[in-house]
Amino acid sequence: MANARALDKRRKSIRNIRKITRTMELIATARFKHAMDRASAASAYTDRITRLVTKLANTGLELSHPLLEPHETNENVLQLVLTSNRGLCGGYNGNVLRKAFENNQSLKETFGHCRLEVSGKRGISFFEHRDIDVDERFLHFEDKPSFEDVELLANRYLEAYATGTIDRLEVCYTKFSSIARQNATVETLLPLGELASEETSGGDGGDSRSGAGAETIIEFLPSAESILEEVVPTSFKVKLFKCFLDAAVSEQVARMVAMKSATENADELIRELSMTYNRARQGQITGELLEVMGGVEALKT
Repeated sequence: MANARALDKRRKSIRNIRKITRTMELIATARFKHAMDRASAASAYTDRITRLVTKLANTGLELSHPLLEPHETNENVLQLVLTSNRGLCGGYNGNVLRKAFENNQSLKETFGHCRLEVSGKRGISFFEHRDIDVDERFLHFEDKPSFEDVELLANRYLEAYATGTIDRLEVCYTKFSSIARQNATVETLLPLGELASEETSGGDGGDSRSGAGAETIIEFLPSAESILEEVVPTSFKVKLFKCFLDAAVSEQVARMVAMKSATENADELIRELSMTYNRARQGQITGELLEVMGGVEALKT
């Protein structure tokens, strides 16, 4: 027979854990709603400016920008991995880190050199455990990444690409599609010409009415070069910012689901322990009554 006191102590411990998981679930829900609002607000602007760059690239004019054209050499590749600083978020970190690790090995086999930059403690510890050098570490990107912080990072990447320090930039993060769907993905952000090609081939079909081979006629004022000089770097910055926003939203969704599941499991375990405790307590009381009755009968004799 199980010890009733031990069962009661374990039940109290699980109840305390349930309070923690329930609180974390509520916090993750609130943070998710806030992060979702920011991501939704940025999505329209990001999609629009990406389509604008795509249209500019498909005008048929001889327009050029250093960020749109690939380098002649592809020896220096930079990989940016976005993870979280905290755990307890289900398979969020595991999925993106497996994708990042596979991509990292593929880049090392294909290109001559691959720099690695990681955001989040979980990602840093993952690569360090596998003896993979992390060139830059970022711990300040929480669930509310600011555009100012991302812009500083983006400006460094733009300068490195313009000077030839890096020939390619790939970002591994969790892309948010809906509450029920978040996918670990790898996107090439530099050169932007590859991103524009992907948007053209896999876009939402909004420009398909003009025909696959149609050229867009655009008048530039004051000039195409000045517009490109402003639009193209901005397109890269907002796209990188959108990656951070998607990662933040996906993290909160994963934590919300994981804590909800943990709370439900705690409820079920508490019910089972309560039933076991009641049976043990009933058996203990019955045993004590039998002992009393046995003592009374002994005194009678």
